[in-house]
Amino acid sequence: MSCNRFVICGHIAARDELRYTPAGLERLELKIQHSSTQQQAASQRQVQCEITALALGETARQAATLQVGQKVKAGGFIAQRSLRSTQLVLHIENIILE
Repeated sequence: MSCNRFVICGHIAARDELRYTPAGLERLELKIQHSSTQQQAASQRQVQCEITALALGETARQAATLQVGQKVKAGGFIAQRSLRSTQLVLHIENIILE
């Protein structure tokens, strides 16, 4: 099974400074806050969440220009934070202003 696609719209709740991996690749971590109304079991449900996201390379350079509070649409895949942590992180492959 290879399906692992994730897209979320929201606003930038926090953004770290652009950093570099030991291999010299740009790395940027941010938090995206989402709020919406979703249909579930024939009723409306208010949904709020905050997800940690990670951008690398050119995507990190693009995301480094974004400011806290800006509305974005981010897409990519979900993975564990590390081998020792089961916390999920969105690995951003594309991010655009909404």
